[in-house]
Amino acid sequence: MKNKKIYQVFIVTLLFVLMINHTVYAIEWEDEDVPISFKIEMLPWEIVNNIIPNKTNFTIIDIETGLSFKVQRRAGSHHADVQPLTKEDTQIMKKIYNNKWSWNRRAIIVLINNQMIAASMHGMPHGAGALQNGFSGHFCVHFSGSITHRLKNEDLSHKLMVLKAAGKLDDYIETVSPYELIRIFTIAINQGNQKLLALTLSNPSHLNRVNKLVEDITYFGVVDPLRQPPEQLNGVFLVDVPVQVAIYKKREGKEKKVMHFMIRRDSLTDRWFIDQDSLYEDLK
Repeated sequence: MKNKKIYQVFIVTLLFVLMINHTVYAIEWEDEDVPISFKIEMLPWEIVNNIIPNKTNFTIIDIETGLSFKVQRRAGSHHADVQPLTKEDTQIMKKIYNNKWSWNRRAIIVLINNQMIAASMHGMPHGAGALQNGFSGHFCVHFSGSITHRLKNEDLSHKLMVLKAAGKLDDYIETVSPYELIRIFTIAINQGNQKLLALTLSNPSHLNRVNKLVEDITYFGVVDPLRQPPEQLNGVFLVDVPVQVAIYKKREGKEKKVMHFMIRRDSLTDRWFIDQDSLYEDLK
């Protein structure tokens, strides 16, 4: 009974921390008197697949809001296809998505038995559903190394949210190439993720004017894949990456053009940033 109370107090404390400080993603708390190690782990899908076999119930905690709801895994071989457990759980999930179902990825913690595992979910009912929960289908939960069922590849937007849940997103972006940085920028715009967008730009403290431009964009697509190998980039500290893009705007419709991403860094050991000023001029 004592251990159960300690566990309940921890969950309340965790949710409170997540709500008041969205930058706190990785937490370690070990106490020999408590039968649980409060550490968020980034486990590979091959291991998680055995931790949450089909018909397993577990809890999802949303990183940004701190809201939590219960789900059941129903299927999925390359990632977990899950459903909210009850109608009440469905309503909590919908609240997380501002009462509007969405394909946008969100960083989450999967709480199962004595483990907390970094994961990512989207919020769109699709496919089949079997529970009486007011949710018309299932949704997908990805873990480190998960792949999609159809394309059999790792979804970068899910990968970024798994890293965020594990507290490793900043470290990952420190290592990406200019091409990868453009892909992350594209995901940030299409997901409406301002925090992720800020991580790609050279001057995130002055993000407002860029945000005003991207708010009108409903979809930002790369038409011409970024095939140029990294060794052909034309600079050590500043590179010009021309990209054929398709931009869909609420007021102006579709526009195709070549954008020049000016990507720079201050030294060989520093990370790459998209130059915010040149981006602003190209998006105007």
